[in-house]
Amino acid sequence: MSVLSESISIKTKGEGEARDITGAVASLVESSPLQSGIATVFVPGSTGGVTTIEYEPGAVSDLGEVLEKIAPRQAYYRHNETWGDGNGYAHVRAAVLGPSLTVPFQNKALMLGTWQQIIFIDFDNRSRSRTLIVHLIGE
Repeated sequence: MSVLSESISIKTKGEGEARDITGAVASLVESSPLQSGIATVFVPGSTGGVTTIEYEPGAVSDLGEVLEKIAPRQAYYRHNETWGDGNGYAHVRAAVLGPSLTVPFQNKALMLGTWQQIIFIDFDNRSRSRTLIVHLIGE
């Protein structure tokens, strides 16, 4: 059993921008010495999230609309009183979505469904440079 730590660096516009990172994760799996195991993608920070979706404009837009209903941008957030940065909604959305995802791989290939992609969403209210951590565990 081996554990490898890799990373993916991306720049985002924030504001709920969703980025398909499937290819980047698949590339790390393919270039590793591991044949099978799990890939865990984790975003350090409290205003970003990782999940899977069919990465097409309609589904991505639908997800954004649902998250707006759950944690509306213009709602009152105590976090904004504490820090004055106006991104309380981003913290709540990220907490709902979650900071990590684990995907199994076999024969150096991610075991995703045909229409399933891994996405990172940056909920913050400004552009950011993000480094996602990818741990590969397997043999």
